Amino acid sequence: MSAAAAAPVWAILPAAGRGRRMGGELPKQYLQLAGRSVLEHSLRAVLAHPQVQGAMVATAADDSLWPGWEAIEGKPVLHCVGGAERADSVAAALMALATHLQGAEFWALVHDAARPCLRLQDLDRLLCACLAAGEGGLLGAPVRDTLKRIEPAALTKGEPARALGTQPREALWRAFTPQLFPASLLAPALAACAGSVATDEAGAMERAGHQPLLVEGREDNLKITTPADLALAEFLLARGSAG
Repeated sequence: MSAAAAAPVWAILPAAGRGRRMGGELPKQYLQLAGRSVLEHSLRAVLAHPQVQGAMVATAADDSLWPGWEAIEGKPVLHCVGGAERADSVAAALMALATHLQGAEFWALVHDAARPCLRLQDLDRLLCACLAAGEGGLLGAPVRDTLKRIEPAALTKGEPARALGTQPREALWRAFTPQLFPASLLAPALAACAGSVATDEAGAMERAGHQPLLVEGREDNLKITTPADLALAEFLLARGSAG
């Protein structure tokens, strides 16, 4: 294993968003789910793996709901101020972790704060695949639904969506988190995306010329976006607890 592959793994959770599609006053990461906040479930999911050393959570500057955790699962939970976009929050967390680790190399395991149903087996597969190869990657799953192409302008005009064609799905995957990359490569990749919206870390790495590994994971690793997702996540967590 290379020196880079042997570097410690730290989780990063960007949690500065408001989750406007959920509605309501409370940011979705602080909604209650099976007795804990969505954020706490997501944190515990990544910290449960023995190779993850700790976590850095990036929240909004005006976040008054941050509970001030210092440790979860016996591992350190650090906190920093994020930014307006996901990439800004991840970049801020990378910088804060680099300071905390005094410039030492580390792997950044970026996980959505609103993705509480991550399974330990999936996380283990991702870590094993990436660390063995010495390169970054992400969890995902092949697209299984039939995909239809529409004219986006119709929706902005309030017109009904119409199917203009069927898109081939054989070469398409859905991207999940966590996404794992060496911090020394991810930080400049995100910086190079300044001024454009990088919807995930893999996208920033792709723009920088990298080809991240895709590791297939469970499709119930859902990201909470709507109220219906919250109910489904509660069901999934209850089913998982029941074995």
